Amino acid sequence: MNAPLRIRQAQANDAEELLALQKAAFQSEAMLYGMDAVPAMLESLEQMRDAMRGHLFLKAMDEGRIAGSVRANLDGGTCRIGRLVVAPALQRRGIGSRLMDAIETRFPDAEHFEIFTGHKSEGNLRLYRRLGYEEYLTQQVRPGLTVVFMRKARRG
Repeated sequence: MNAPLRIRQAQANDAEELLALQKAAFQSEAMLYGMDAVPAMLESLEQMRDAMRGHLFLKAMDEGRIAGSVRANLDGGTCRIGRLVVAPALQRRGIGSRLMDAIETRFPDAEHFEIFTGHKSEGNLRLYRRLGYEEYLTQQVRPGLTVVFMRKARRG
């Protein structure tokens, strides 16, 4: 990354690129859990566009391309964050942390922030813990897959 990373709100015309990035980023999750695909890989372009109408989507731009994204919406006092993705070749460079910080900043009225990931997704769990998230619920989805729900309170 030579040029500085820029985080912007994604627009409807970003849907195809966001979806392609999401599918590429979640392939490692599918392999980790021994699945052909995880829900994020099965999302259609129409479903992505529908989600964009009800959620705030942010994109991290690196040299004219989308390097990562995250989505969230406010549900009562809780900001529900989902599908944090970073291009596989650009992972472990702080892009995910920057996107999480940016999405939290965009929801000043949220009392809590919530996100979930699979129990074997150690990198995700480490990141969320480092950002102040704590586990509050685990739920077995199927044999071999337990979802870990994490939350943190707004600070300050």
